[in-house]
Amino acid sequence: MKILAVSEGESLDSYIADDFGHAPFFLLVDSDTLDYHVIENEYMDSPSGAGVAVAEAIVSLEAVDVVLTGGIGMHGIDILSKAGIEISSDEDGTIEDCIKDFMRRYERRKHFESQND
Repeated sequence: MKILAVSEGESLDSYIADDFGHAPFFLLVDSDTLDYHVIENEYMDSPSGAGVAVAEAIVSLEAVDVVLTGGIGMHGIDILSKAGIEISSDEDGTIEDCIKDFMRRYERRKHFESQND
């Protein structure tokens, strides 16, 4: 699974950013290997519309399954959701810890969904 984490820094021990549109970096992480690619947020200093621009840029990557963020506005949620990208907001902690926590929750959810089929 490809997870895009909204980040304050350029490594897995960086903290999840609270502001989706104005985060300095994004880490595109392979959930199986934790290999990652750093993407600098070119919209970080935009006075308005940064969340929409970032969401559209993420959709254009065509490789993202999930976005982890501290916070995200309704326009960003709408754009990502329509593209079939899952969003986990209200994340807190390091990128690596948030990915591990998300994967634990994801696997548990898939397990319970398979039991209800």
